[in-house]
Amino acid sequence: MRKVFPYILLFLTALFWSGNFVLSRGIREVFPPVSLAFWRWAGAFVLLFPLAAGPLWRQRKLVARHLGLLSVLAVLSVTNFNTFIYISMQTNPVANTVLINAMTPVFIYLLAWVAFREPAGLRRTAGVLVSFSGMLWIICRGAPGALVRLSFSAGDLWTLAASASWALYSVLLRRRPQGLHPLAFMEALVGIGLVALLPAYAWELAGGARVAWSPATAASVVYVAVFPSVLAYIFWNRAVAQVGATISGMFMYLMPVMSILMAYLFMGETLRPYHLAGFALIFAGIFLTSIRWARSPCPAGSVPRNSGIRDRVPGP
Repeated sequence: MRKVFPYILLFLTALFWSGNFVLSRGIREVFPPVSLAFWRWAGAFVLLFPLAAGPLWRQRKLVARHLGLLSVLAVLSVTNFNTFIYISMQTNPVANTVLINAMTPVFIYLLAWVAFREPAGLRRTAGVLVSFSGMLWIICRGAPGALVRLSFSAGDLWTLAASASWALYSVLLRRRPQGLHPLAFMEALVGIGLVALLPAYAWELAGGARVAWSPATAASVVYVAVFPSVLAYIFWNRAVAQVGATISGMFMYLMPVMSILMAYLFMGETLRPYHLAGFALIFAGIFLTSIRWARSPCPAGSVPRNSGIRDRVPGP
């Protein structure tokens, strides 16, 4: 049982993060997107506080010394990523959003190449092109002729912005303060991200958007605060420490499958043939860009460069 336990945790983590995508689509008419992001992270901040307060106080000088970098990381991950995804879900079906978001590892590779001049190589370049073609196939809804008059839907653009924000965050994550306790790091990001989210939240309220509070919407806040935010984070770290980041990262490829299946079962969304073709191309490209890391061992708890694997950070 001990050998199986980390894989159960990884499966649950992927399930919780997938549920976050589907839930935001399901409650879009009663829960405005910025409000959902705000209440998610407010709940997570409160839940983490008893665990993180001690480490955060002891390392307050380290946090203050790196406040600029932490603020950038917080805005890219906590403020931007989920807010953009939730806005995308207002108009985009789950399948489009999760499959375009699956391009994130490729975006991470591209940013690492631009920012840190990491070697490209023929195989990785081919992988980027293959994944990019899969994304275009989904965006043009499987009609190649539409590429000449290609226009992105608002949902597609918000998903691309979310993926780019997470990719930049992941590339900059290598500069995170050394020695900062993981709980202190996460609580600092959530707190700063919440403050940065306040203007958008106030703007949404000023525009007349209101949450239709009910037992269902309250339960939705509990879910996004507890499961994809706190429990998934704890489960992920525990599993990475036991089986390593490379194996753990493979479970993240379950997320599009889980998300699309849940959207089909609970919301009646239809999976189109062009989704399947785009899915195959995107993940063929991801395989080409990451195959090197699958062949080389990775110390438990570490993150291979360019992997795009989330380690000790807020998840989707």
